[in-house]
Amino acid sequence: MKIANKTVTATQLVKDALEKAKHFEEYNIFTFLNEEGALRKAAEIDAKIAKGEKVGKLAGVPYAFKDNFLSPEGPTTASSKILSPLVSPITATAIKKLEAEGAIMIGRTNMDSFAHGSSTENSYFGPTLNSADKTRVAGGSSGGSAVAVALDIVEFATGTDTGGSIRQPASFNGIYGLKPTYGTISRYGVVAMASSTDCIGFFTKTPDDMDLLMSITAGQDANDLTTLPDYYETSEIKEVKKVGIIKEFDNDSVSSELKSALNKKVDQLKKQGYEIVELSMPALKYALAVYYIIVPAEIASNLSRYDGIRYGYRSDNITDLESIYTSSRNEGFMDENKRRIMIGNFVLSSGFYDAYYLKAQKARTLIIKEYEEAFKKCDVILTPVAPNQAFKLGEKINDPVSMYLEDVMSVPINLAGLPGLTIPAGTGENGLPTGLQLIGPRRSDKTLINFAKELA
Repeated sequence: MKIANKTVTATQLVKDALEKAKHFEEYNIFTFLNEEGALRKAAEIDAKIAKGEKVGKLAGVPYAFKDNFLSPEGPTTASSKILSPLVSPITATAIKKLEAEGAIMIGRTNMDSFAHGSSTENSYFGPTLNSADKTRVAGGSSGGSAVAVALDIVEFATGTDTGGSIRQPASFNGIYGLKPTYGTISRYGVVAMASSTDCIGFFTKTPDDMDLLMSITAGQDANDLTTLPDYYETSEIKEVKKVGIIKEFDNDSVSSELKSALNKKVDQLKKQGYEIVELSMPALKYALAVYYIIVPAEIASNLSRYDGIRYGYRSDNITDLESIYTSSRNEGFMDENKRRIMIGNFVLSSGFYDAYYLKAQKARTLIIKEYEEAFKKCDVILTPVAPNQAFKLGEKINDPVSMYLEDVMSVPINLAGLPGLTIPAGTGENGLPTGLQLIGPRRSDKTLINFAKELA
């Protein structure tokens, strides 16, 4: 560690990161820069090292976190208007663990408001630009975090993944992005989107860094009853011999660049001695429909707390109690937030609950079983993360269905609670980054990361 060896100071690393953040200001990566707090923490770490005191595994490492992680450092807005005044009295468990090891947060990153989106265009603060092409989207909803790592501003960044919100922007920006097994990392202190699919994960430049971050943050948390016991450090790394390819994902909706990237990787695997197994998983064609029934239902429930009374934005255009609710929510939520709330309340309504929500939950079970059967035939599955590379800014923002279709390859594993890791797969002929995702059975996160190390 350069800091521990005194070849560089934590203060210098933080200053460099903040300078880069300002240099790349036009990309609209950050909603808040933590200059004073970051430099203060860096000075504390430098003082400890000067005294010969022990420091953590991440001592002095600058990082950024997505703006839906609660922390007293700066306002937690989830890139929304309705939460803009909120400064949290608590700190998210994942952030506590990272900072206990000496990591220094330099800023909060831009995102789709409440993580509703696949491009970071649904942000109250405007879109984040793609790291490779400023005319294209960063991906979403964790676009700011992905670009912060891709432009080498920070060593790593946190994200949340409900249906691809880490893996897709990682793919669009040519870096690693991990959605762990559901329940691996505590969600306590993170603004909820959809509680049965939300996962905490990371963006890094190497699989080794991902391994370190997982070893620090995985584990049970009394504040989050969905968390699993810490299996990560004790789990056995399974040798990967058979790699599955999903037949149904080879269709006309997948761009030539993604098909080419997948074919090149398959050829590489064959040359390295891996067996390629073709899988037929017909239930996956229902995954997108299932996701956009179950997730909006949970969103409608989770967002009901933002009412203009308890905390957050309150409209000035009020005359009575009802107008506090209606005006505050109407002015505070963005169009995509409102769309998902309306869909969610519709599928949960008494006349449509059985026809939509209940049927979607039954289909979700079929998807889970289909993955279980697939992993009897192979060790990991390799697919594109999304059917396209980063698309143009504004290209899909007014066409919600087209935007939702970008999630067709990423949402199934959230429904099944499986781990997924985006690995960089070079660039297409157009110069844009491409990414592929490795998928494994539950609790196979360490195997996926180790396999990524072998492929790097």
